[in-house]
Amino acid sequence: MLRVVSLVHHRVGVWTWLVLALGVRLAQADESASVVFEWQYVFPFEELHNHAPGIVECPNGDLLVSWYRGSGERSADDVAVYGARLRQGEKKWSRPFVMADRPGFPDCNTCMMIDSKKRLWLFWPTIIANTWESCLTNYRVATEYTQDGPPRWDHQDVILLKPNDFSAAYRRLLEQAVERYRDQLTEDLRREIKTIESRLDEKLYQRLGWQPRCKPTVLPSGRILLPLYTDTFSISIMAVSDDGGRTWYASEPLLGLGNIQPTILRRNDGTLVAYMRENGVTGRIRVSESTDDGLHWSPVTSSSLPNPGAGIDGIRLANGHWLLVYNDSSENRHNLAVALSDDEGRSWKWKRRLEDDPNGRFHYPAVIQGADESIHIVYSYHVREGKTMKHVRLNEAWIKGASSR
Repeated sequence: MLRVVSLVHHRVGVWTWLVLALGVRLAQADESASVVFEWQYVFPFEELHNHAPGIVECPNGDLLVSWYRGSGERSADDVAVYGARLRQGEKKWSRPFVMADRPGFPDCNTCMMIDSKKRLWLFWPTIIANTWESCLTNYRVATEYTQDGPPRWDHQDVILLKPNDFSAAYRRLLEQAVERYRDQLTEDLRREIKTIESRLDEKLYQRLGWQPRCKPTVLPSGRILLPLYTDTFSISIMAVSDDGGRTWYASEPLLGLGNIQPTILRRNDGTLVAYMRENGVTGRIRVSESTDDGLHWSPVTSSSLPNPGAGIDGIRLANGHWLLVYNDSSENRHNLAVALSDDEGRSWKWKRRLEDDPNGRFHYPAVIQGADESIHIVYSYHVREGKTMKHVRLNEAWIKGASSR
C-alpha cells in the first residue's frame, strides 16, 4: 500500500484525477517549500514477530531493509534475519528473503552500513541460550548485493570483545544511583541491580552478551564505531575498528543506570554524542559524550526528550542539522516522533509525529539520508491487523510544517 504527499502547486482538477486514479492522499500545502512525505508497508501484515530493522541506500539508489522475524525473541529458535529491497523509482518492495539464519538459534536485532569501498555490512546477534546475556554479535560482508534476492556474502565472522574490567567503577555508580533514586526504584529494578552486582566480577558476563541495535558511525579518520549494548548490565559500549573492520576492540563502557542501544552523532569540533534508550528510572533519552573518537565517554546524563524504554536512532544531515527518531512518551510506544536540531543537539526546535495511535506500537526506528537528501525511516509497525515494517520518506520541510501530527 502506498500513500504519497508531494506538495507543489497544481490545479484542483488535476489533483482530483490523481486521487481517483492513483490513491494519492493530500496534506496541507506549505507555501514556502515543497513538502515530501510518503510511506509504504514493506510487506503485508504478519502474525509472526517482525522487529528491529536496519536500512541502507545502495550505490545504485536502491533501498535495502533488514529485520528479524520469528515466533519469539527469547522463547523460540525459528527467528531469522530477513531483508527486502525497494528498487530506485519503484513504489513496491520486493518479497522478503532470508539474510542470515543460524538454524536452531534465534537471530535478532539488525543494523547495516555501506563502507567506503561500497561493501555492504550486516550486523546482528545470535542468541545462544534464549537469554540476552548469551548473545554473540555477528557480521557479514558482501560486494554483490543489488541483484534480486539476498546479498552474496563474501565473509562472515563474530565480534569478540574483551573490555577492561569495569566492575569497580560500575559498582560505585550503582551505589550512587541507589542513593539518588531511592524513592523511584521499583522492586523489580532493585532485584535487577542486585543481579548486576552479583555478575560484575565474572569475566564471561563482561565479554558475552553485547549486541547491536543502531548503525555504525564512520569517523573522518576511518575509524568505525559499532554501538553495542548489554542487557546483562543495562549499559553500552563501542566495538572499535581502525582497520576497516578486519579487527575489533572495546571502548571503555558508557556507564549509567539503564542506558542502552546508542546512536552516535558528531559535532563540528569532533565531539561525539551518544543518545541512548532509557532502561532505568528517568523516563528520558540518555546522553554521553566522547572527545577522543569514542574510546572514553563522559558520565551518562539525561536529555529533555522523553523515552519509554524503546529504541531510538539519529543522523547528522548533509546541511549539518541533527535528526532523532524516538517514541515521544515516557510511558508507551503508541507514538513515534521526529525531532530536528540546528545547533548540534543543544536544542530541538522542531518536532512532528509520524504515528500516534493508542492501539498500536511503533518502535525501533532506523534512519538514513539518501543521496538526494531525502530522509528515509523504517520502523516496526505493530497494530491489531498484525505486524510489518513501515518505510517513510520525508524531508525537513515536512518536519517543520507543524509542531505535532
